[in-house]
Amino acid sequence: MDFLALEKHIIGIVSEQQIKLGYRSEVVRLYYPLESLNRIMKTEDSFMRMLDRLEEFSEHVKSRLGKVEIESDGERFCLSIPPQGSDYVHACTAENGFLSEFVNTIRKHGCTIEQALKVFRRYSDKVHIEQVKNGEFDYLIYFEDGRPDEYRYCLTMEEGHLTYHRFTKDDYEELMK
Repeated sequence: MDFLALEKHIIGIVSEQQIKLGYRSEVVRLYYPLESLNRIMKTEDSFMRMLDRLEEFSEHVKSRLGKVEIESDGERFCLSIPPQGSDYVHACTAENGFLSEFVNTIRKHGCTIEQALKVFRRYSDKVHIEQVKNGEFDYLIYFEDGRPDEYRYCLTMEEGHLTYHRFTKDDYEELMK
């Protein structure tokens, strides 16, 4: 089991949310299907075992993220990160220059794929760019060496506006099966 990977994932999502929406000391709710949690933590847990493991995780991160509340509906888990977690991410994580620039570029109406690619190329010369023909996304883009981040960015042009989804490598591969 890899609590560090799950903590890193949560911090990354909260950080992205704060870039998009601004920082607020508030509860953040994150939803995960069992399969995603198993991939992140490199486990093969049943739903009930994962519920127990998430309670252990909550204790593990309590000093940093606060008491993470765990709920489930039989199909997915909701992790409620308390305001202490939002505060921790805001105060203790370095601003991700790439992600901030990327989000601020993408949010501009009329942003083109070329403008988005410029942002990637400013941060690395090892950028994987692939036109995707699956009907879900138009482009898959990521940093081949995992720097400055390891996520897979799926971009789509919708009504003159570029949108994106960000996935871990494992979740992207599972999505494309």
